[in-house]
Amino acid sequence: MKNKNWIVAALCLGAALPGISQARDTALYLPFEAAVAEATAAGRLDGTVKFYLNKKPAGPVSVIKPNVTTNQKTNAFNKSDEEACSWVLQSALIRMQDAAKAAGANAVVNLVSYYKKSEHRDSQNYECHAGAFVAGVALKGDLAKVK
Repeated sequence: MKNKNWIVAALCLGAALPGISQARDTALYLPFEAAVAEATAAGRLDGTVKFYLNKKPAGPVSVIKPNVTTNQKTNAFNKSDEEACSWVLQSALIRMQDAAKAAGANAVVNLVSYYKKSEHRDSQNYECHAGAFVAGVALKGDLAKVK
């Protein structure tokens, strides 16, 4: 009988507090270059790989490896959405930088946000999804040599 009381109490609590049972997933579109500058100034990005967010580089482009993706998450607990999103974008860019260097590339071109495999093309802002505990950024781009 005690188990039934606990089950009823849990169901009532779940119905009374629907916000707890539903995860937050807020889409944010934030300035890309600010996060790149922050990562470069902090030494997380070394500047040897350039990132072109839905922009074309000035010189000739030779794609080495197309459609490279990264999907990064970070702990967003006790951080503002903007802070968590900046941090997770930097993690994604570090992955892209490492992949580019390993492939012999000096740029990531045709870079787009790729959250849940849906492309968001913007030359100024990246897409980030923030929740109460996790923030995520997904990117897709081509590793290339730009002259």
